[in-house]
Formats: sequence, C-alpha cells, structure tokens
Amino acid sequence: MPGMSTEISSALPFMKMHGLGNDFVIVDARAKKAVITPAMAKGIAHRQLGVGFDQLTVIEPGSSNSDAHLIFYNADGSTSGACGNATRCIARFLMNETGKTALTLTTERGTLYARDAGDGLTSVNMGPPQLDWSEIPLSEEMDTLELPIEGSPVATGMGNPHCTFFVEDAEVIPLAEFGPRYEHHPLYPERTNVQVAQVVGPDHIRMRVWERGVGVTMASGSSSCATAVAAARRGLTGRKVRIDLDGGTLWIDWAEDGVWMTGATCHVFDGVFTAEFLESLT
Repeated sequence: MPGMSTEISSALPFMKMHGLGNDFVIVDARAKKAVITPAMAKGIAHRQLGVGFDQLTVIEPGSSNSDAHLIFYNADGSTSGACGNATRCIARFLMNETGKTALTLTTERGTLYARDAGDGLTSVNMGPPQLDWSEIPLSEEMDTLELPIEGSPVATGMGNPHCTFFVEDAEVIPLAEFGPRYEHHPLYPERTNVQVAQVVGPDHIRMRVWERGVGVTMASGSSSCATAVAAARRGLTGRKVRIDLDGGTLWIDWAEDGVWMTGATCHVFDGVFTAEFLESLT
C-alpha cells in the first residue's frame, strides 16, 4: 500500500471468511499497519502454496465518519474498487465485535452502509449503479443496455465493471471458456466481471459468475447487484430479486438510496502467516 515499508519483520494474523462460497482472506490492520503488495496477494491466493482466496481484504482504521476502511485485492494481485460479499463478511465480523447493528464503511467505491438483517443475515448498500458508459468504464460512447457484442449483454458499474449476458440456460454455458473471452474484451479497458443470467421468474434469477482477475467463483456480490440492475433495466424483473448462485442465494433490492444486497456469511477460521512464508513472497 502507498507509503508503507515493504520490510517484513513478523508474522501476520488473518481470518478466512466466505459469503456463499465466495472466499476471502481478511487482514485486520486497524491496530497495526499491514504490508500487502500485489506480489504478496498473488502468493497468498495460491491454493496449494498459500491459503487461497477469491479476494483478499485489508481492514484499515476508519475515520470520525466511518467504522473502517476496506482495500480489496483480486487473486491475480490486482486491486478492485468493490467486493460485496467481502464487505458483508467484514460487516458481520465488526457487528459481532462491537455489538452494533449498523455500520459505515469506506472503500475506493465510496461510502457503504451495512446493517444486521436478522436471522444471521447481513445487508450492505453497494451504492447507486453506474449506468453511463464513461463511468463503468467502456472504451467508447454507447448504449450500456445493449452492447454491440454477440448476445447483446448489459454493461453496469458497481465500483467495478460488469458485463451481463441473459441466456436461456445458465447451466450449459462453459463459463471457464466464456468468461475470459469477455473479461478482456476491448470495450472494457479495465477488464470486466462476466455474468450469465437466466430469468427463472419475475423476481427470480439463476446466475453464474466469472470474476475479473479471479476466474469462476461460487458467488459474487457486486455481480449479483449488477445483474439485478441489468434485469430491471431490461424489464425482465422488478427491482427486488432473488439470485441463486452456485454457492447459495442473495437477495438484491435496487432501492432509491442504492443497491442493497442481503445474504449469509461465515467466519471459517483464524490463522497466522509466518515471517518465513511472507518473506518468500517478496
């Protein structure tokens, strides 16, 4: 992170969490600054030589107006402005720690609000969607509701770019081949997350995800938000939908104050990266 020394002198505690199988390594750097570089994130993400994750998140101290600040890394070491399921996991951890039922979190995306939704579920407001081509961003001006790509996908920004294809059967799409083909499409200068979405009913979607910088994942919060927004804009669903992913279900509500996402989280275990391991990544 900018301004931090890259010297590693001690072990580094972490938490492993997941939201519907979308899994995260969480480093709590509120009390002591943590040194995370893209190379370290990529090494920690290796599922044989490290721990493995879809995203790594660093929790930094908040301000007078926020409870914490979050920084997200993808498995390839790149950064992301948003990660909905990681935000929900951290919100649940902080609620359990503090006893609060509502939190304010800051990210590169902006300020996000979280709340306890009851029954062990956690909600996060991912903010208003970005619908203009320049905000997503796309490489040139165009209608984001119907891109000039085979399948006429919808482009949406949720602090990171998304490309949503509506298909008859999401299960039959070879996502490992389909996803990277569009992640690197020239219309997306910053690459994109790719979703294949099947409308099951007026308020029900089945979706599968290829995440930018990660690959096929069991779930994605920002992708779920983007898909719900795309479906509502197309007139395929209402603004409140249930989205079934490979790892479970999220409930999305595109409300006046932003896109709310609600679902389950799990704190799996706590661990410590040894100094020996961290030094091997520099």
